[in-house]
Amino acid sequence: MEFVERHLKTLDEIRDAISTLAVRGAPAIGVAAAIGLVVSLLPFENEAGVLFRARLQTHAGILGAARPTAVNLPWAMARMSARAGANPVASSAELLTLLREEATNILDEDRAMCESIGAHGLPFIPDGTRVLTHCNAGALATAGIGTALAPVYVAQREGRRVSVFANETRPLLQGSRLTAWELGRAGIPVTILTDGMAASLMRAHEIDVVLVGADRVAANGDTANKIGTYAVAVAAKHHGIPFYVCAPWSTIDRATASGDAIAIEQRSADEVRFAGGTAVAPAGANARNPAFDVTPAGLITGVITDKGVYRAPYSFTYEMRSRD
Repeated sequence: MEFVERHLKTLDEIRDAISTLAVRGAPAIGVAAAIGLVVSLLPFENEAGVLFRARLQTHAGILGAARPTAVNLPWAMARMSARAGANPVASSAELLTLLREEATNILDEDRAMCESIGAHGLPFIPDGTRVLTHCNAGALATAGIGTALAPVYVAQREGRRVSVFANETRPLLQGSRLTAWELGRAGIPVTILTDGMAASLMRAHEIDVVLVGADRVAANGDTANKIGTYAVAVAAKHHGIPFYVCAPWSTIDRATASGDAIAIEQRSADEVRFAGGTAVAPAGANARNPAFDVTPAGLITGVITDKGVYRAPYSFTYEMRSRD
């Protein structure tokens, strides 16, 4: 494994980085799109105001459509567009300054959000806790210390012993490639599981709590997360293990009534048929590759956000009070 930084300078580069998962994780996608929107507009700083505003909306639309499930992406683009719309007489150069400020605000807020989720989740990570997580919702998925892994990092800071079981997360192996890598660098004990192992470990009383992220939380508390999360939630419910979704308030989509209305991204079947460029299925075999699944609210112990911990019955159609 190696750590590589990519410097994205054009609209196409930024869009492709998001769509190909070079940038992934709902919060990171929103931050990258906001900063990327500014970068993509820099060459047009001297363009006439009307043309520049039209270009801004075009670029925001392209970036906002790069992936369909994570709500943070259109949320960030709507926020950037609103900042420009609130200043109707600003010149192109002035608009770029305002957009840069807004993108910086989104970046800084994301870092603070991660810390807040970590603080709200800390009570669920007593000394010696064994955490199961799925996919990657850590520092590589946000601008800060992550969402699902934030309570783990905060617990480590507090001197608590904590270890993590990371589902490998087929087909793209975000758990084994990313979660295990970043936890290893942080000095947190981590054990990789194939996705089918988790239920067996639950039955053997080796898992204390499940922490996962989310790309979208519907108004009724249903959540969309990386494919395989639903199966983990079902197993946790059966074995009486707390299952917490960790997500920023910006990931809660109060305009989507339930998980049934969440658009699920369908990715290339070759991601299933191949692993690391090597064929793992017969040529021509059919394969399905939904990137996400929906976990019903009834399987979720609580939603840990930067505003607090929310528990059933969920009704995010209004400003709920957290119940830590």
